[in-house]
Amino acid sequence: MRIAFFGTPDFAVASLSALVEAGREVCLVVTTPDKPVGRHQNHLQPSSVKTYALEHGLPLAQPADLSDPDFVGLLGQVEPDLGVVVAFRKLPREVWSLPRRGTFNVHGSLLPLYRGAAPINWAIINGEKETGVTTFMLDDHIDTGGVLLSRSLAIGDDDTFGEVYDRLSHLGARLALDTLRGIDEGTLRPVPQAEPNPERSRAPKLSRDNTRIDWTRSPREIHNLVRGLSPQPAAWTLLEGEGVQAQQLKVFRTRPRPAEHRLPVGMLVAETRDALSVVVEGGFVDILELQVAGRKRMAAADLLRGNQSILELKVK
Repeated sequence: MRIAFFGTPDFAVASLSALVEAGREVCLVVTTPDKPVGRHQNHLQPSSVKTYALEHGLPLAQPADLSDPDFVGLLGQVEPDLGVVVAFRKLPREVWSLPRRGTFNVHGSLLPLYRGAAPINWAIINGEKETGVTTFMLDDHIDTGGVLLSRSLAIGDDDTFGEVYDRLSHLGARLALDTLRGIDEGTLRPVPQAEPNPERSRAPKLSRDNTRIDWTRSPREIHNLVRGLSPQPAAWTLLEGEGVQAQQLKVFRTRPRPAEHRLPVGMLVAETRDALSVVVEGGFVDILELQVAGRKRMAAADLLRGNQSILELKVK
């Protein structure tokens, strides 16, 4: 079976690598164009999938426009039997319908939960105890096609996005192989998705607005936001004070401490030796790892050791 593979980040590399190591015939790898990076945007950075494809001599395409007739023509020329998509953008109908046996997606959630661009992040942010991966056939809508297989994965109370992402990438790779085996053997048929829970069905793209910390939330809710965004893109807040220019603070690791108090929300205190604590509704959030704008990521204890004046500031 000839496979056209679509993917971009290292999450997708795990599945592509599994296909190659299993001896599957990957007739084309499709990924995004190289991304301009650096202060002046004058350096081009290839995707993780491109790097893997080049290292293993796999045919590669990087269309800026997936509907471009030249790209669609190229895809037709390689005659894929099946398309496999992992962490890629939405495919137009002329692309996902071109392989003889259609195209399936490896998605980082238990569909129909968390449809969208950031399913792993939002599962953690919302305090889910379980997530997983699902393979489903593509259709004209986003993450709505018939389900082929799914596998679940527990989320610990302190697991970060990075940790769950790594575990799910390997689980997704195994599921991709199981799905291919089922398609080969004719034992898999797409099953229509159930009606989603509206509160748990969406996983929208992360933005500056929805990654900012709201210190009026509970300690656990803030902790979930921080770990759901760590290490990338990272939850953030502003440090400000009298006569001091506000500066951004990224937060990577926290510890929630429910408690009764009468202190103002946003106040900074140093109640333990290893943390910079923030007063929140219903308790405290101990910041354990952070990054002040213009400085490197560090333990909060190191920042406090050399800068006690930070306690005169507040977060907002």
